[in-house]
Amino acid sequence: MNEIFKKRRSVRQFTDKEVDDEKIKHILSAAMVAPSANHVNPWEFVVVKDKNSLSRLSEIGMWQKFVSESSVSIVITANPIDTDKWVQDCSIAGAHIYLESANQGLGACWANVMSDPMKPNEKERLVKQVLNIPDSHRVLCIMAIGYPDKEVEEHSDDEYREDKVHQERW
Repeated sequence: MNEIFKKRRSVRQFTDKEVDDEKIKHILSAAMVAPSANHVNPWEFVVVKDKNSLSRLSEIGMWQKFVSESSVSIVITANPIDTDKWVQDCSIAGAHIYLESANQGLGACWANVMSDPMKPNEKERLVKQVLNIPDSHRVLCIMAIGYPDKEVEEHSDDEYREDKVHQERW
């Protein structure tokens, strides 16, 4: 398992090779077994492969052009009426998407959408409009996924920093 953690990198440049549906299903299955508060599992996912839609989604933020280069993107949403922990729950599901993408030999990158858990922003409104997401749901992020355009160096054990760890007290 530790090898998958080391392999996981944020990848923003992808090849044109399509990600097959079986890999996407494995990624979504991993997301759906993520822990959630009271086992509510509030997440719902929108799988986007259409190049026009990916291009439109990439325009919602200054640093999100990489979404248009992905073979597939998974938009993570939830209905906040189900739980006030939807951001935490969906974030863990997003981490599972990152890890299973790496396990499948793919790269992924989180494109942030939500900025305030209490009220939607303009980015969210645009994503909802492009993908016909109901008003009842909030959009956390877009997970851009594809085959990395270049080999990405894995994380190493050297990244462990003792100065970031406090025992018992600060």
